Amino acid sequence: MIWWHTPPPYVALVGLAGIAVWRMIPQRLSAARLFVQIACFLTMSLLLFDGGVVPYELTAGDEPAANAIVIGLAKILWWVHCAWALIGLVRIYVVFERKPHEARLLQDLVVGVVYVGASLSILAFVFGVPIGALIATSGAFAIVLGLALQNTLSDVFSGIALNLGRPYLLGDWIVLSDGIEGRVVETDWRATHLLTPANNVVALPNSVLAKMGLTNVSSPDETHGLSILVRLAPTKSPAAIVEAMRAVFLSSDSIVKAPPPVVAIKGLDADAIVIELSFRAPNIGQRIAARNDVFDLVYRHAKSAGLHLATQSSSISAASLPNRETWPFTAIELIEGTALFSALTDQEREALAETALVRTYRKGEILVREGEMLQSLMIVRSGVVVRQRGEEAHPQEIGHLAPGDFFGETGLLAGYREPLTLRAVTQVVAYEIDQQSFAPLLLSRPEMAEELAAILSASMSTVEESGLNRQRHPISKSALREAIHTAFRAVPFRRVVGGPDRAQKKRESHGHLAE
Repeated sequence: MIWWHTPPPYVALVGLAGIAVWRMIPQRLSAARLFVQIACFLTMSLLLFDGGVVPYELTAGDEPAANAIVIGLAKILWWVHCAWALIGLVRIYVVFERKPHEARLLQDLVVGVVYVGASLSILAFVFGVPIGALIATSGAFAIVLGLALQNTLSDVFSGIALNLGRPYLLGDWIVLSDGIEGRVVETDWRATHLLTPANNVVALPNSVLAKMGLTNVSSPDETHGLSILVRLAPTKSPAAIVEAMRAVFLSSDSIVKAPPPVVAIKGLDADAIVIELSFRAPNIGQRIAARNDVFDLVYRHAKSAGLHLATQSSSISAASLPNRETWPFTAIELIEGTALFSALTDQEREALAETALVRTYRKGEILVREGEMLQSLMIVRSGVVVRQRGEEAHPQEIGHLAPGDFFGETGLLAGYREPLTLRAVTQVVAYEIDQQSFAPLLLSRPEMAEELAAILSASMSTVEESGLNRQRHPISKSALREAIHTAFRAVPFRRVVGGPDRAQKKRESHGHLAE
């Protein structure tokens, strides 16, 4: 039989054609490349065995030279396709598992073993090289090479052990026993790379990392536990202080509410009541923002409840503390801390504070419903207000307001409706400033509308971007400026007559009726 009529030439053609087709398929189509590799490998296997050629046996020496060359080429291509098919199966498994980066070292190890096995098989079954003698000869060289690359091999095997043990995955945040911390961004044969909070990449040798203790703060979930200590003067009972600190957690939107945060009394003496606040941040990257938010809310709720921060040195006497009746936020303090009134002078803020009325709301009471329009600005003096959407039976909580926060500014200034329902989570006391009180300032200073429009535009843009507002309001400064002028054009305003004493009596009378 003529040699080109035998199966081996066709095996070689199929193998070469498979290589060409495999190269033309994009790498992103892993499944298609694997299908081509397996199809070529099975076709070549059928052709070889049909022609009586066993690829894992040495060819007899009595074959003609041309036939022996073709059979050798067919065997080489068969072993190459066999290796590629095995490697394709390994890689497609990793893709289906959706963890290509975590399995990188193991994948490279398996690929290396497959290529070494295929190379040795080609030497043994195609060229007849005695593999046993070759392995024995290379053993001594391997010992010398191993001693020279001891540290590198230690990193390699430590990396394999870390990948098998999987104490961390790509993207996890880990903290080492020596204080180094960061997010795992890459793992390779020699080192693990961490992205630190300072935005630097630290390369840690795998052998060093395997010997160190580490804490994976991303496991079992991304939330990160935090605790802070607060020292308060013992001017009220511990139960009242604990209740005020619980309001801190109720009003915070930067912490995780499940599992619930904990307020614990850690110490009590004549100097201070020590409170530990334990809570969780959504992830390690937000721990600083969450801690800062809790500290801010501790100050605001403590001030609104008449609590005082304790000193570190000596005992606190009642005479050394401010009057408990005048300690909570006053109207002028809250107005000075409100961005909407940053354009006013000190005298204008004081005049506005004199007109502020006190409103008191019971726990669970609705302050304003979604779609209603407020004609007043409400500044929270004490308590917690929740912003929610949806039915009252199953509302969706959007955020919270704490002492010093305000609402109703869109209705007061521009005549827009409230995008959310506001409900009192605790008893709430708020200062009310209506349009009639604010109109004289705006009419006496028409240029102030431009400044208010800029502030209100930024506030409304934040609501739009967060997806909280169902109404598409015009948020350009020019549109808001016109809306402010329109809202105040027909407002009958009053001026404060009689000075602060008369205004104070008015506020106290209104507050008494509200309570």
